[in-house]
Amino acid sequence: MAKSLKDFVSEALALIREITPEEGARLLERPNREGWSFLDVREPEEFAAGRIPGARNIPRGFLEVKADLEHPKRDAWLADRDHPLVLYCGGGHRSALAAMTLREMGFRQVVSLAEGWTGWTKRGYPVER
Repeated sequence: MAKSLKDFVSEALALIREITPEEGARLLERPNREGWSFLDVREPEEFAAGRIPGARNIPRGFLEVKADLEHPKRDAWLADRDHPLVLYCGGGHRSALAAMTLREMGFRQVVSLAEGWTGWTKRGYPVER
């Protein structure tokens, strides 16, 4: 039987850690964010329309390329597998899948923001445009 998006996301959520928007907001307020960085895996036009302050954008479709240690188009920012990352997308599905992928690529501290950008903005948390 063919898998649905729901199947893929459920499998990812069973393997990764998800944090609430409240936990994400607390991290954002901490000095140096306690070492955590926010990574937006949405498309560039979504990122341009608004993002969590200080977030970097690497779209889900390029994540494996940018995180690969040997690919010529890799992003050196993703070389450290111990760098703590909070991933988010529009609603939490893409970031859960991305977190699972990064875990499989050796990242040890990667979490997905539950509800994504939608949950963040619904609560009135800080945004950057």
